[in-house]
Amino acid sequence: MAKGGYVHGYSEREAERLGDQARTLTSLLHHDTRYPPGSRVLEAGCGTGAQTVILAKNSPGAAITSIDISLESLVRAEERVRSEGIANVTFRAGNLFSLPFAPQTFDHVFVCFVLEHLPDPGCALASLRPLIRPGGTVTVIEGDHGSAYFHPESTAAHRAIQCLVDLQKEAGGNALVGRELYPLLASAGFCDVQVSPRMVYVDASRPALVEGFTRQTFTAMVEGIRDAALEKGMMTQKDLERGIADLYRTCEPDGVFCYTFFKATGTVRE
Repeated sequence: MAKGGYVHGYSEREAERLGDQARTLTSLLHHDTRYPPGSRVLEAGCGTGAQTVILAKNSPGAAITSIDISLESLVRAEERVRSEGIANVTFRAGNLFSLPFAPQTFDHVFVCFVLEHLPDPGCALASLRPLIRPGGTVTVIEGDHGSAYFHPESTAAHRAIQCLVDLQKEAGGNALVGRELYPLLASAGFCDVQVSPRMVYVDASRPALVEGFTRQTFTAMVEGIRDAALEKGMMTQKDLERGIADLYRTCEPDGVFCYTFFKATGTVRE
């Protein structure tokens, strides 16, 4: 990842949450990302490697270079990848805005859950484009916290989610960036930009998603900013606890939870 504010922190629990998220959403987000053997792929902002494992397994013949600005995250990412027996990934430290690669080094660039944490995502995309050969592609995946809705309805839960949005904005990021992917890629000079929404719909008939997404991914993410939100006086402790409890309440047999991710692709003009 590039220099910016990672509002979720770098705790062991956050690394676990990212792993839960990646495993739960593999089919939804990654089924149509496959790179041919011999491809040179840059994963820009690999974090702790949760997405790296999926990327590498989907394209075992590709040569993947995964970069991140956090040395601690890189150590965890390499441990995660090696534990899976994956050998087609090389890790390097780097800042998205000043990467040490020559122009047209890569055939493809993959960016997942990174732009939301950057103060200038458009600049990041523009800095990545020269690294891609003519005819090569970029793939970007981001969430949008404004897309969350659920049953039973809860004003406190919506306010708790808004705390996360506001904290990310204060840290220089944008938790609503998913809806902006088309103009961001187009403005950065990519051609043939296409964006597809990927909705996660969860009810009791999908217990794996109830546990893996609603409980362990999304609600755990909101719960993780409790202390920061209280410290800044964004909500009273009573109301924030009510909001978090109401999000967990959507995991009950009569609960429903929806959230939309956005996946964008673009090409570099030949």
